[in-house]
Amino acid sequence: MRDSLVKRFESIVGKGNLFSEREVLYAYSYDAAVVPQTIPELVIRPMDPEAASKVIRVCNEEDIPITVRGSGTNLSGGAVPSPGGIVILTNALNRILELNEADLYAVVEPGVITAKFASLVESKGLFYPPDPGSQSVSTLGGNVAENAGGLRGLKYGVTKDYVMGLELFDAEGNPIKTGSRTVKCVTGYNLSGLITGSEGTLGFIYKIILKLLPYPRHRKAMVVYYDDVMKASITVSEIIGARILPCTLEFMDNFTIRAVEAYSKAGLPTDAAALLLIEVDGHPSQVEEDSLTIEALCRRNGALQIKVAGDQRERDRVWEARRGALSALAKLRPTVILEDATVPRSRIPDMVKEVQTIAKRHQLLIGTFGHAGDGNLHPTILTDKRDREEWKRVEKAIEEIFEAALALGGTLSGEHGIGIAKSKYLEKETNRYTLLYSQKIKRALDPKSIFNPGKVLYE
Repeated sequence: MRDSLVKRFESIVGKGNLFSEREVLYAYSYDAAVVPQTIPELVIRPMDPEAASKVIRVCNEEDIPITVRGSGTNLSGGAVPSPGGIVILTNALNRILELNEADLYAVVEPGVITAKFASLVESKGLFYPPDPGSQSVSTLGGNVAENAGGLRGLKYGVTKDYVMGLELFDAEGNPIKTGSRTVKCVTGYNLSGLITGSEGTLGFIYKIILKLLPYPRHRKAMVVYYDDVMKASITVSEIIGARILPCTLEFMDNFTIRAVEAYSKAGLPTDAAALLLIEVDGHPSQVEEDSLTIEALCRRNGALQIKVAGDQRERDRVWEARRGALSALAKLRPTVILEDATVPRSRIPDMVKEVQTIAKRHQLLIGTFGHAGDGNLHPTILTDKRDREEWKRVEKAIEEIFEAALALGGTLSGEHGIGIAKSKYLEKETNRYTLLYSQKIKRALDPKSIFNPGKVLYE
């Protein structure tokens, strides 16, 4: 990048917020997905929204691609820079601007860490349900860009269900406002819905209005062990079929259980073929009634043991172990690919069986865990990308996992996004006209394609 352009950026954000050292640029060349790296030309950290707007204006004038980045936990390549482009960091835009307890909403900047925000909200007796596995480091801006889900998605939904409004900059750096602080708002197009989940391809979000809920009055958590994977997956389907919506309903197979126990020492039985982590919350009497029904369904489907958490500490130990599943599996092989195939909840048993079949067919290690209650499984392939012969089998297995999910009426991604990793499969789930329609929206809102080009859609 020419010196005169670097100086323009420096005059906007200050020398201390402009990074061009090779080792620093390398650190921003990848995210958590297994996709090719791209080293950016510059990394820029605006300290306020006005500076971000000015940087965007310069990039639009000079045709410089922009990738907006929070903590880089993206699992589909969405935070990988574009060739010849820059990275704009949001970690300095990290203020909680308002927490309105009377009207149950908060206004935040995009760099706020998800778990810190949720903890502050909880200290006020309120509740922000979206809880992605990376919540201890992920940012709310990234959650909105990816429409992140989490363990509580079954009952409470995902990030889009809590976005009341947004303020963002368009490709020319102009401020755009969408949504409201009110419960109802149908003013104009639903731009909040368009921007949420757009993976940074349509604008730079600098302010977010989030809906809050009253904190649940009562909770009950249990761990259920099985000697057969299919018994566990059928139980999931039957719990939903009984018209019960637990707060969380998580699944782990034996391979994942052993990895998690070795990593976390949470006391999980390593001889269990599968386990379910179940939590019910709400009114105390309803929680107790639903828990009894769930326990009966588990026993009917052959549960070996049902262990109810005796206190908050015991509950938290098991849930933290679950949240560490990816980290635990990542220690076993050099390359870890966390997939995101999602199917209708009643088809979970079929999808679990398909993943097992695919693993055997291609002689691969695949640990399966995930949010079984909402159909969102995470088949996790453990491999070594340097082994070319094995990598060919991995690529074939990924394709077959997607095909299986779509054949069961599912989707390519429940919460990780499309990014680079899945864009070539998008037409299989939709059709050519849907992609053309989406490309028209992208071209209309970002004519020069400076916002995260090459992500989601081929351009």
